Amino acid sequence: MKNLFITFLLFSFFSLSSKAQWLRQNINTTASFRTVHALSDKNVWISGSKGTVLRTIDGGQNWQVINVPNAEKLDFRDIYAFNEKEAIIVSAGEASEGAAKIYRTDDAGQTWNLVFQTEDKGVFFDGIDFWDKNTGLVFSDPVAGHWFLLKTKDAGKTWERLIPTALPANKGTEAAFAASGTSMITVGKKQAYICTGGAESARVFRTLNQGQTWEAIDTPVPAGKASGLFGMKFWDNQHGVAVGGDYLEVEKDLPNVLVTADAGKTWQLKANTNPAGLKEGVGIWQKKIIIAVGPSGTSYSKDFGKSWIMIDKTPFHAISIVGNSVWAVGGKGTVARLNTDFLK
Repeated sequence: MKNLFITFLLFSFFSLSSKAQWLRQNINTTASFRTVHALSDKNVWISGSKGTVLRTIDGGQNWQVINVPNAEKLDFRDIYAFNEKEAIIVSAGEASEGAAKIYRTDDAGQTWNLVFQTEDKGVFFDGIDFWDKNTGLVFSDPVAGHWFLLKTKDAGKTWERLIPTALPANKGTEAAFAASGTSMITVGKKQAYICTGGAESARVFRTLNQGQTWEAIDTPVPAGKASGLFGMKFWDNQHGVAVGGDYLEVEKDLPNVLVTADAGKTWQLKANTNPAGLKEGVGIWQKKIIIAVGPSGTSYSKDFGKSWIMIDKTPFHAISIVGNSVWAVGGKGTVARLNTDFLK
């Protein structure tokens, strides 16, 4: 969502406490990060502002800081990595100002190919995800009342727009938040979900056939210009969680957790997180503990959202969990790994 591009720069990011569970990574960059994709305990990719990409293949002992050529003004709000060498990044920003671009690397970031760009007015990319090695989606805020969706069948080397008429219409100012790289996710072999804000209430758009058709599902989470749902995660084809809040009042105690047990057909409110306030990213650790991050701090739940325990108030934008590893990223070069011993 366009408002996030400026508003999130106003957040104050605090240094991590030595007593915190988060282990801060020492990386020489001041870029702000909105997305992280951990492929294994060793291999992690991150992207953010100033055309910056980070990469580690040894679990964070060493980080490669990559500056994508001629992209210093771009903010890469989402990244999808296939392996140690191949990844795709998507820049968020006004297409009419040259900021809607998709790049791909197949040599660990040494070179980047511009695989898609558009100057169509209204396009503002929010996220990317893949069902498998070849098939994936990129989505943008609505254009002419419908999501702008691109699909690839060749691992992101080429992209084609999906027909807008196959999509339910967006309501008024309804859009998505380019905050965590998880406002759109793919699940299993054919499912995908987009969570929204900006209108009077948050909705979830769902496809069960790789984007051929979609349905819009109402949720009980209130929304507004700066509020709604920000991120999602499923731990199997049926069960998932969505989180949100208000980015102008990041500590405001609003309903901010939904869960589904029927593949997103219906969504139920759960307890508000502790600490309360905006949560942008959410993940599942060992298929039994939900961890939610946001500018208001980090929370975890051992009962799938019925109750929440505070980890700390370190502000983050995005989270990625694989195996025993939990990674989170935020503003001003913030990258951290969670010491998960207390969860065991």
